[in-house]
Amino acid sequence: MKKLAILLLVSAVVFPGTAQVDMSDWNDGFPEGCTSVTVGKLATIDGSVITSHTDDSHRTRSWMDIIPAKVHPRGASTNMYKRVADDSHAMPTYRHDKVGEIPQVRHTFGFINTAYPCMNEFQLGIGESTFGGRPELQSDAGIIDCQRLIQLMLERTKTARDAIELAGDLLEKYGWNDAGECLTIADKSEVWHLEIVGPGKGEVGAVWVAQRVPDNHISVNANASTIKEINIKNKDYFLASDNIFAVAKDNGWWNDNETFRFCYAYAPESRTSIAARRREWRVFDLLAPSLKLNAYAENYPFSVKPDEKVSLDDLITVFKDYYQGTEYNFVKDLTVTDDEGNTILSPMANPFMPYDMNKLFRINGGWGWRGERTIARWYTMYATIIQCRDWLPDDVGGVVWLAQDNVASSVYIPVFCGGTDLAVSYKTPGRPNGYSRESAWWAFNRLGTLAAQRWGDMQKDLEAEWIPLQRTIIQETRDLEKSLLSIKKSADRKAELTSFTVNWGDLVVKKAWTLGDRLWTIYDEKF
Repeated sequence: MKKLAILLLVSAVVFPGTAQVDMSDWNDGFPEGCTSVTVGKLATIDGSVITSHTDDSHRTRSWMDIIPAKVHPRGASTNMYKRVADDSHAMPTYRHDKVGEIPQVRHTFGFINTAYPCMNEFQLGIGESTFGGRPELQSDAGIIDCQRLIQLMLERTKTARDAIELAGDLLEKYGWNDAGECLTIADKSEVWHLEIVGPGKGEVGAVWVAQRVPDNHISVNANASTIKEINIKNKDYFLASDNIFAVAKDNGWWNDNETFRFCYAYAPESRTSIAARRREWRVFDLLAPSLKLNAYAENYPFSVKPDEKVSLDDLITVFKDYYQGTEYNFVKDLTVTDDEGNTILSPMANPFMPYDMNKLFRINGGWGWRGERTIARWYTMYATIIQCRDWLPDDVGGVVWLAQDNVASSVYIPVFCGGTDLAVSYKTPGRPNGYSRESAWWAFNRLGTLAAQRWGDMQKDLEAEWIPLQRTIIQETRDLEKSLLSIKKSADRKAELTSFTVNWGDLVVKKAWTLGDRLWTIYDEKF
């Protein structure tokens, strides 16, 4: 009976959704919160400017496609929507309710259309991370939300600065209707963090500030506002809305006798989140360990210089992280002795995916916004690492490294901003209508969910497959990029890029299904 009770407890912890956990900090029943890491061009090993994003929400859509450049009729408009939680389908999702429209421009640029659109044809790349902010700032009088703003920026601008200025103009006229958001915006020269909050209940507009990451630095946003002191006279590094001081002062959140810090004026609660602060620390500690930052600090620098120049491999490692090798490692030994002193569950030592044991081990607040969480998460829908490179033609230089589902059990493929299509399985909805063998997302979600049941063992099987394959994908991508330099016609380069992406998409999805089947076979007698 003692062993049975332990097994029941373990079962409640390991299977997401079955444990009796406090859901009060979860958004509509699901934990959310994305991580974005940015790198300046002098901090990367090859001169790339980088932004990134983990879409950590199982409500957002799982499919993606390529939207081509378009010419629109004169006088056309484009619709604006608000995301609303929708539980009417087989699986939780969002519906998008129309709340208004704005005039459409004559010509829109092509872009890669993930749930949060991520890159356009001119190597403008955008990541995202929600930080919430003061709830009294959110206004339903506005009509532009985060996903629509990103799309407008990618459709209408070519550089990070132009994107920020466009956002400021649109938000002043049409208003922000979302929670506090950080958009990490990269082009071929520089990368910025744009933090936006609403103007207040019933108001149209927004309060926003943007800070540039120094070219030789890295930065991170992990669901907390990180912009502190600002110098709006220094346009090289700061841009802001005209009302940035007035709204804080009028509401009593700042006065002339204090140093103005954006995060404390507009999103002070976000700085109390250990889930955010621990990830900030971990990114800096992995890439700049010589700083020896305090893992429990309330604040870290907005950006830091990495100890070594950052490679794509480094960032892949960062996004697969669950604090392994530190005292905060979420994978715990679970061995219990019976009344005779015999060890039971010893085959299950270190069994779990490294984020589902919080409640059992009472790890720093347990689940949710205020508790511990890792960078790699079971509810990631997809993840991107975006490289912008000025020494290559735009169609080749802009590349989105795209992984499906949990990055810890997935693999990245390259999607070029000059590509015109994706593998069919990537364009096939995986949610909200339930399990489908036609969807790339389900191939990786099934694999990750299965591996979570014995992560200590199965991660070795995953690494044996994915690590050498990832190296091959990266090397063949670099070989392709070099070969395309001799092709003068953009249309011919785009055809090669598209074929390359589609072929790799088909291959990795097939391997994900096959590997999942193999794990069932190997571990059938071991559960």
